[in-house]
Amino acid sequence: MTGKGEAAAHHREAEEDGEMVGVVKLISAEGFEFVIDKKAAMVSNTLRNMLTSPGGFAESRDNEVRFPEISTAILEKICQYFYWSLHYASGKETAEFPIEPEITLELMMAANYLDT
Repeated sequence: MTGKGEAAAHHREAEEDGEMVGVVKLISAEGFEFVIDKKAAMVSNTLRNMLTSPGGFAESRDNEVRFPEISTAILEKICQYFYWSLHYASGKETAEFPIEPEITLELMMAANYLDT
């Protein structure tokens, strides 16, 4: 486990290396594709590791990640959260992220997997 200081340093290095540029395709269990900014995808530590790890992983080579266990509705909400998190990360302004009660459990399980 890395400390916040180490994670922030890695984040800065990734930006400097150009790893934060471009888009990533996230594919739900049903095959629906979400194309999001790579910077937004990096909100997830799991995605960051998949997309930036050396070793020629298909995800980092193709900028495409499949989630056979995550439904389209949940993956859409996760993508919304990534952008919400980027917008409010500075802490200068705040807003509540809306979550519908009926998806709470499934969303929490996916967020746990994605380490967001």
